[in-house]
Amino acid sequence: MTNEIVKLTTIETFHQDARVALVRVRTADGAEGWGQTAPAQADITAQVLHRQVAPLVLGKPTIDLSDLDGLAAEVIEQTYKFPGTYVCRALTGVETALWDLRGKLAEKSVCELLGGAPRPFPVYGSSMRRDTTPQEEVERLQRQQEAHGFRAFKLKIGKRAGHDADEWPGRTPQLVAAVRAALGSATELLVDANSCYTPMRAIEMGKLLEDHGYAHFEEPCPYWELEWTAQVARALDIPVAGGEQDFDLHQWRRMFALGSVDIAQPDVCYVGGVARTLRVAKMAQAHNLPCVPHSANHSLVLIFTLHLMGALPNAGQHVEYSIEPQAWAHTFYDPLPVVQDGHVAIPAGPGWGITIRPDWLEKATRQVSEADTE
Repeated sequence: MTNEIVKLTTIETFHQDARVALVRVRTADGAEGWGQTAPAQADITAQVLHRQVAPLVLGKPTIDLSDLDGLAAEVIEQTYKFPGTYVCRALTGVETALWDLRGKLAEKSVCELLGGAPRPFPVYGSSMRRDTTPQEEVERLQRQQEAHGFRAFKLKIGKRAGHDADEWPGRTPQLVAAVRAALGSATELLVDANSCYTPMRAIEMGKLLEDHGYAHFEEPCPYWELEWTAQVARALDIPVAGGEQDFDLHQWRRMFALGSVDIAQPDVCYVGGVARTLRVAKMAQAHNLPCVPHSANHSLVLIFTLHLMGALPNAGQHVEYSIEPQAWAHTFYDPLPVVQDGHVAIPAGPGWGITIRPDWLEKATRQVSEADTE
């Protein structure tokens, strides 16, 4: 066998709680690769992985690591009676582990396998809070800018799935104005409405954002209302971003056909892995649109996204980097991403360029699926 054709013997999952599950694949030759399912409800995702995904992968005589897109498509087709987020979340764990394995066997980073080059990549500081006053948010962002050199930030506006309501009356207009006044025109500002608005209200808020020089209006309407979001995108000059929740590639085709988004934001862990994210990015490129994958925490989704963005021809200007404390995501791999002068380095080592910490694995619940050797 070439190092692109491998025989898998085991697929293992490790989780300490419901926040994250790591995945290890091993070959008959003893090589291994590490990946991760989508965060949140990871214990359930691990069960889906072992019940529905692992048998399909381990049941193949060999795996062609140069065609992980084909493998992902086969898993989705073979689980067609169970369409939904959990199959894609579980598939991500196996698929990203196979990318790591491929990189290690080739002695290249995943970024290099995809045609890119590891390097420092610009990031925007992503605020995840809606409980802050405008002044508190200004002070938080100023501290982050001083400490880490961020040149762009994203704010939360409205209320999550809020039916046009604000987190409290008047917060969003005050926040939008206060942050722009405090950080000035040299800082790029983005917002995320998390499915808050009907089209009329979203357009009103978009005009407010345009008046204050904002550069990105994310998920203005309930994400499943593609026609609503398309209506908003047509009415505004500010680019409308979206897609983090969408795991169905047919839905992505509808989004692009309708003109629902100006910026594509697939989440590697939600959509089903690197190969399926690349499919979305290529669709976006065909419509002359940038791709900025969603990466709202410091788990391995951030590492996956950095490698991808270092290689995408239509990569946007920044990778998303949460400014919130995330101790849970800082315990299971090294080295952790560090922001310096508004950039984070794409890991340069083989595969994902990270090491899973043995002390975390020792405390984790392990489940294993094995290939039939008979």
